[in-house]
Amino acid sequence: MKTIIVPTDFSAAAYNAARYALGLAGQMGATRVVLYHAYELVVPVPDMPSAIPMVDSGELKLASQEGLEKMRNELATDVPANVVLDLKAENHLLAANIDGFCQEQQADLIVMGTEGGSHFEEILIGSNSVDVAKHTACPVIIVPADAVYHPIRKIVFACDFKHIGENTPIGPLKSLLRLFNAALHVLNIDHSGKGLAGETPMESLLLDTLLEGYHPIYHFVDNENVADGIMEFSEKEGVDLIFIIPRKHGLFEGMFRRSRTTQLAFRSHIPLLTIHE
Repeated sequence: MKTIIVPTDFSAAAYNAARYALGLAGQMGATRVVLYHAYELVVPVPDMPSAIPMVDSGELKLASQEGLEKMRNELATDVPANVVLDLKAENHLLAANIDGFCQEQQADLIVMGTEGGSHFEEILIGSNSVDVAKHTACPVIIVPADAVYHPIRKIVFACDFKHIGENTPIGPLKSLLRLFNAALHVLNIDHSGKGLAGETPMESLLLDTLLEGYHPIYHFVDNENVADGIMEFSEKEGVDLIFIIPRKHGLFEGMFRRSRTTQLAFRSHIPLLTIHE
């Protein structure tokens, strides 16, 4: 059984991600997609004014379940044959609980939506998808609000060629490449060779060895802005999925700083795959 988890807040972006996940389920041969709503019960603080409304946990759970049922009904025509669309509501913080939930459900993949738009919207709406991608061991696909599913045939791996043997999640990456039957393009974004080191040829050779049989194609692009370089290359080449490794002090953190225009997940029209090292 292959299971895809779709965390939802019932927004338009979440609906879009669910439709994308259902399309993906057909390509992957998944048999189960789980719509998951983690709702948060607000606990009153004694020193706060009594005028603050109390939230009834039973009502909150019922509203969550009703939202999931409505979502399942509206997605019914998008569910592929042989795929079961399940529902799950829990009183938890999403990012803190997602790993345990994925283990419990034996999930193979998380698919989440994110909105584009203003800096303020990115912080309020996009933060959940970014937090989940940074804190779960399960592969995550972040789906832009305007992305429409079509079969994944070309994946670009944005790579800095640092500690390839230690940090690259080769096993999960190969599993997804097999499922998608996709071509893999390895992309390094640099500016005037400043980021390239003497170890780069050895690291690329090691990556080539680890990915033997998958025939990766290598590209080196000069661009001062990593996110812009990835997007320009991906759009030019007709890439279906961008893959990055979320490292604490590496490429991922730089792209997800909530400043300027380098937030790849919020600006991309192409879904973003993250797998932890």
